[in-house]
This record gives sequence, structure tokens and C-alpha cells, in this order.
Amino acid sequence: MNKRFTKDEKLKHKKLIAQLFKEGKTITKYPIQLVYLKLTHHGKTPIKTGFSVTKKKFKRAVDRNLIKRRMREVYRLNKHYVYSLLKDKYIFMFIYVDREIQSSKSIHLKIEQLLKKFMETIK
Repeated sequence: MNKRFTKDEKLKHKKLIAQLFKEGKTITKYPIQLVYLKLTHHGKTPIKTGFSVTKKKFKRAVDRNLIKRRMREVYRLNKHYVYSLLKDKYIFMFIYVDREIQSSKSIHLKIEQLLKKFMETIK
């Protein structure tokens, strides 16, 4: 399986994002929260994903971008586990909720746990 995070996998449409936050379900493994929604989108991939870090907690864009980069990398490396078991299409948003920058290992562990918990909830 291709381990790239392609343009087609990115969640960009404002209407989809608004619908996700309005109707989506939440799973939390501190410091990361996953909001997901089963929704048929027009993408080729089974999941469209977005990453968010609040400006309120991290004023500097450098810090926000660092955290998003770490989350994207972990997702990119672990998405094939989820893709292989999915039958429906979903949209995801990973939200970083801590006030401190966590290590890459911590973020890696939490996102893996979130993806496992997501797979358990949809079965």
C-alpha cells in the first residue's frame, strides 16, 4: 500500500468540515481528539482527514505547524491498518487539545490508540 498522504485524502471542503463538527462522533486519547463521521464523499480514498491545532493555545504558527506535521506523519504511517478494514467512507479531524507540545513518541502512541479505538467502535 502507498504510504503517501495525497491531496485526495485531505479534508478541505468547508461544508464537509461544518457537517463533521455538527454531526460527528468523538473519541479522545489525551492530548488528541478524533472527530469522525460516516459520510459518502466523492474522493477515491475511504477517509478524508484534517488536522487542527488551536490558535488560542499556540500563538506561534511554528508551534502549530510542528504539531500538525507530527500528527500527519503518524497518521500517514498507520492509515493502512484502518484502510484495510473499512467498507464505508468516513471523514476525520484530529484535534490537538493540550497546551504543551508533546514528543513525537507520545503523539505516535496516542494516534495509534485512537485508530484502534475507532476500529472497535465501528465494528
